[in-house]
Amino acid sequence: MTGRLYGVGLGPGDPELVTVKAARLIGEADVIAYHSARHGRSIARSIALPYMREGQVEELLQYPLTTETTDHPGGYQGALDDFYAVCAERLAAHLDAGRVVVVLCEGDPLFYGSYMHMHKRLAHRYPTEVVPGVTSVSGASAVLGRPLVERDETLTVLPGTLPADVLAEKLRNTDSAAVLKLGRTFEKVRDALAEAGRLDEAWYVERATTKGQRIAPLKDVDPSEVPYFSLALIPSPAERTFVPEHPGQIEQDRQTGQPEQAGQTGQSERPGQTDRTQQSEQTTSIRWTGGERGGQVTVIGLGPAGRPWLTPEAQEALADATDLVGYGPYVDRVPPNPRQRRHRTDNRVEAERARHALEMALEGARVAVVSSGDPGVFAMASAVLEAAGEERYAGVPVRIVPGLTAAQAVASRAGAPLGHDYCVISLSDLLKPWEVVADRISAAAKADMVLAVYNPASRSRAWQVGAARDLLLEHREPGTPVVVGRDVGGPEESITITTLGALDPSTIDMRCLLLVGSSTTRVVEREGGPVVYTPRRYPS
Repeated sequence: MTGRLYGVGLGPGDPELVTVKAARLIGEADVIAYHSARHGRSIARSIALPYMREGQVEELLQYPLTTETTDHPGGYQGALDDFYAVCAERLAAHLDAGRVVVVLCEGDPLFYGSYMHMHKRLAHRYPTEVVPGVTSVSGASAVLGRPLVERDETLTVLPGTLPADVLAEKLRNTDSAAVLKLGRTFEKVRDALAEAGRLDEAWYVERATTKGQRIAPLKDVDPSEVPYFSLALIPSPAERTFVPEHPGQIEQDRQTGQPEQAGQTGQSERPGQTDRTQQSEQTTSIRWTGGERGGQVTVIGLGPAGRPWLTPEAQEALADATDLVGYGPYVDRVPPNPRQRRHRTDNRVEAERARHALEMALEGARVAVVSSGDPGVFAMASAVLEAAGEERYAGVPVRIVPGLTAAQAVASRAGAPLGHDYCVISLSDLLKPWEVVADRISAAAKADMVLAVYNPASRSRAWQVGAARDLLLEHREPGTPVVVGRDVGGPEESITITTLGALDPSTIDMRCLLLVGSSTTRVVEREGGPVVYTPRRYPS
């Protein structure tokens, strides 16, 4: 028995404008799917969050590009079509397993909504229901306090992406109008309103019904401050003299930093339209690998702890995978998804793990190999690339997705101890002899660089921390600052600031990372505790 698909409209942004039916379905669903841009934040999810429950599977459908530039053979639309096809396959896997899938959509699902692309691809295959929502146009009219149309007036809804001459013609020949998808189209829309003789009638409404909403006469708006989630509104001509009550207060709320719960809706959260925080991004391109999205291996850094440390790129890659491969505790950090296969292995079989991932990719799987921290820092990236160098795997695409490494995480908690030159070294002699480790410690100490020390101790090699400390003391003063970070980002996080002379090796284990300062590293007392930093300038 197949599952059931719901396209659920969430309204324009205020969670209290979600319908009773939508709230019920969100709470009952097995799977919650939602779109986002590359930053990984989903306005739809933020609206639905009060109605979600623990244990639901979340499917992040993250657009793989942010501008209308791509090297896809089908151009921008071809790239999007491939993306939507892959998303539909992911949801179909849940539906085939009998799960109830809710696809969230700001505004109304079939009114410039992101959901419609899933509807076209899945509604003919599975039982489907669309739950309407309050549109952005209705939300804007409500916060403006002006009727859209009265009696026999006509309302025209236009996308700002139309050519300027088309916009002007349509605006000239209607009573009321709403122009959506502003953002980078704002200046063109403003010019079209002026050409049509309607500029003085037009209002600008941004993020309607949210705490971050803004209302202003459109002619007074600075184009550089216009996000995608905004619209232009020409309300009913019946009361042209009306002025919204306290429009300046709405602007003041925005300027004083009231939190934005969600965005103006009724529009799809599509790549190519970005808000102010994204407008400085460089043009990016998408590159599909394999056949129609054939097998591939992506080596992903999970960061030092939970989801807050995970990058949007890593979230996207994890969501796209059919198989997860990695050391058991690292695989366990990824929330379970029933459509994905999980392959947990021991920590000492890196080469075998890499070949296993590559073999699955040869069979068409999209494999995510997960590492804690950054995969290129004492982790799986080098093992996968080494194995991928074999002729058998020459055709398997391999991509590395960076992560926040432990040295950076510990440094951020202590201050800025890595502010100048530093080196990264592992005390483990499992893959290299201790003599090499010792020589490198002495060389780094003699060069007066800060040291980030990974894998400092384990049950079978507790002596190496003391040996490393003694080597460092040959070149460093006993008062040299040392930061000991344990389980940073986790429930047992602790940061200890001590000195090289006072460092107690018996307190160090594999859950720790050490930062040993240089001759210029300083500890200063501030409100809340000591702060460690290494100045950018080196004494002449």
